[in-house]
Amino acid sequence: MIKDNARHINQDTITPGGEHPGRPPRVLLAAGGTGGHVYPAIAIAEALQSIDESAEILFVGTNNHMEWEAVPAAGFRIQAIWISGFHRRMTLKNLTFPLKLIVSSLQSRSILKKFAPDAVVSCGGYAAGPIGWVAAKRNIPLFIQEQNSYPGITNRMLSGYAELVFTAFEQVERYFPDPSRIRLKGNPTREALKVNNTEKAYSYFNFEPEKRTLLIFGGSGGARTINEAVLEHLRFIHDELNLQIIWQCGPRYDSWIRRQLDLSLYPNLKLMPYIERMDLAYSMADLVISRAGAISCSELNLTHKPSILIPSPHVAENHQYKNAKAMEDAGASILLNDSEAIEQLGDSIKSLIHNDELLQSMSKGAESLARPNAAIEIAREIMQHVNTQKFN
Repeated sequence: MIKDNARHINQDTITPGGEHPGRPPRVLLAAGGTGGHVYPAIAIAEALQSIDESAEILFVGTNNHMEWEAVPAAGFRIQAIWISGFHRRMTLKNLTFPLKLIVSSLQSRSILKKFAPDAVVSCGGYAAGPIGWVAAKRNIPLFIQEQNSYPGITNRMLSGYAELVFTAFEQVERYFPDPSRIRLKGNPTREALKVNNTEKAYSYFNFEPEKRTLLIFGGSGGARTINEAVLEHLRFIHDELNLQIIWQCGPRYDSWIRRQLDLSLYPNLKLMPYIERMDLAYSMADLVISRAGAISCSELNLTHKPSILIPSPHVAENHQYKNAKAMEDAGASILLNDSEAIEQLGDSIKSLIHNDELLQSMSKGAESLARPNAAIEIAREIMQHVNTQKFN
């Protein structure tokens, strides 16, 4: 359920709670940094309120990453703490990390005291570390939702304190200390993606139903290799393949790409830094080109979209390659290595986009991997635990 009073809030605006069964359940969700952490958290929050519409939800994140806009846009409140990641390379930014850790822990303590949640859910990212650690020390039930086949450092550190760890890949179990606490549920995905609204999508993007549509994105921040590959083959895929193209290039690449293109030569191209209505973009896409982040793969499966996946080589344990390989093995995707993308992307699109039989087969492969009920199943387990605790 969407709340009308969603906003950024200060700690002083949080109404104190108490541990008694007479008030609505309260759940705090910590997620930040990228859409891969934020959107699953939003999906869980929506599912929690679909189970109990009186449930009070609060997000904790940072005020300089995407959660600061995405969470209020989804209708939920968010509170910021002052934290950032520790850079692997030696940099001056690391000098402030100890101070940020202390301050964010104190902020987390204050938020938890005032909001008094019945449960805290970590979906990963910088903000989840301090809030999850303080919650555990205060004996507040902690739940973890891990999106990838290789868990992030925050969730690995918190897993020893967790009541349950919700995962999307079987192979992730070996990275967590207690297999009995692991629940394989899949990745929560946005509820809006479950609705196929093709007619509205064509109107929204001002495209023609008679032409094939190619959707390109590299995650919420964009992907340089994908952008370079599309630039290399844009004339071919736009003119010779006669495609309509939705290209989400990422905010940091938008002006760079626009300087290299005369957009008047590409009337069937929609170039944008960020796609607000991904539900509509998926609805009309005949083929998708994407990185192989866990949430992107889950959304492709949920929407049954054939895809060309170009895994990022700059991720821990090469987990995007593993995600893409699982998709390819199921017949849902074509895996294209990052080092080959600029040279081979045009031919890969050509081999698929007008092959109806192959596209249908890939769509069925994606559907076979889908876990459309992940969010509601996770929310049910959290609420079951909350209710058990409240009435015991």
